[in-house]
Amino acid sequence: MIQAVLFDMDGVLLDTEKYLTRYLRQAAKEAGYDMSREVVYSLRSYAFRFASPWLKEIYGEDFDYGAIRARRQELMKEHIAVHGLEVKPGVKETVETLRTWGYQTAVVTATNETRAREYLNLTGLTGLFDEVVCASMVEYGKPRPDVYLYACGKIGRKAEECIAVEDSPNGIQAAYSAGCRVIMVPDLTQPDEELQKKTWAVAENLTGILPFVEKERKISHESGTGSAGI
Repeated sequence: MIQAVLFDMDGVLLDTEKYLTRYLRQAAKEAGYDMSREVVYSLRSYAFRFASPWLKEIYGEDFDYGAIRARRQELMKEHIAVHGLEVKPGVKETVETLRTWGYQTAVVTATNETRAREYLNLTGLTGLFDEVVCASMVEYGKPRPDVYLYACGKIGRKAEECIAVEDSPNGIQAAYSAGCRVIMVPDLTQPDEELQKKTWAVAENLTGILPFVEKERKISHESGTGSAGI
């Protein structure tokens, strides 16, 4: 019985991944590296402790991902100061509907807590969620399941009682390994055959997750097990 819906932030709630991609490539170029889009896409939600050695395998031991990432963060901060943050279409409608139906909602992000809360406050989304859980709160970030397991504990639910909404392979792997039911809302890339095996559903956009959740509510109600909001 589903009781909560957990949302990744970048690429799901906020339309930031396209800028994170642009500015990481720029930061790498400034450091003398030609980083392809495919490599950047693979880094989405990828914890630093895993990403850094992986990138050294590609670009050599001198590749300083910490410095390049810090420069990317600087460029992103400059962008936000001028242009603000873009919220994905349908965020408020979707989350408010879920809460009306009685579901708990939480953000589960690879972004550190300070920046995640800053972004959610800037976009007026903070009040839509019961908890904001960040990879910096656990030992291992995505694609390990720790952050999702921690989020489930924070809201008092088992993983199998939660739907996770993700856009990236690393995020999907984390939620799937935790035992959550995963809905993918593709952002920069579409799911391949292997990724589809780890998802319960793929929705074209965020509001597209609602029919899947509503179907689950009806099944639970008709079976007599009950559901959130019923």
